[in-house]
Amino acid sequence: MSINPLYKTSATATGGRDGQARTDDGRFAVTLGTPRELGGNDQGNNPEQLFASGYAACFLGAMKFAASQDKDLPRVPADASVNAAVGIGPRSDKGFGLAVALVVSLPGVDRAAAEALVAEADTICPYSHAVRGNIEVTLSVA
Repeated sequence: MSINPLYKTSATATGGRDGQARTDDGRFAVTLGTPRELGGNDQGNNPEQLFASGYAACFLGAMKFAASQDKDLPRVPADASVNAAVGIGPRSDKGFGLAVALVVSLPGVDRAAAEALVAEADTICPYSHAVRGNIEVTLSVA
């Protein structure tokens, strides 16, 4: 399947996990550092933090889009949030793998309706599409 991108961006990293990364337009720049648990000095941000931030924001956006397209789904309250916990560890075959737990908070929304919204967002979110079948993702409503 191919897509016709509505938006494109690019970023360049230097130095690996203990380097720098910045978008080519200069609007985002970050100092990278390996977490202590992976043998680093814990100075700077790491790719897992960036992935968690992006996935959480994207998933919340997917919930808003889903709610705008289906009148049977609840509206997303202004104080809604998504927490994305990203773990990294060795794979049994080779290298490292990721696991993600998304915890969605939809204050004032009935649990069944919230779960329906989360399920629909999971079918829309491009991060969910990208990782489906590749990494373990658990979804829950707080």
